[in-house]
Amino acid sequence: MKEISSEEKRLLINLANRIKSLRIEKGYSNYEHFANDSGISRTQYGRYEQGDNLKFLTLCKVLDGLGITLKEFFSEGFDH
Repeated sequence: MKEISSEEKRLLINLANRIKSLRIEKGYSNYEHFANDSGISRTQYGRYEQGDNLKFLTLCKVLDGLGITLKEFFSEGFDH
């Protein structure tokens, strides 16, 4: 398995921090409840909030659960 670069790790941490903050804003203090309500594995979702890589379609599923678009998601916390 290819090791990720420090830049890639930074991007994954930005992604993790963004989904976590949006989940909390949505009223989910517990990531497990959000994962269950969104139809995502609790274990896997927890890893995403820790900075694990995720597939694009999974990100879309997370954003659907948060009720936001890709454009809205990437509008904050990422370099333009």
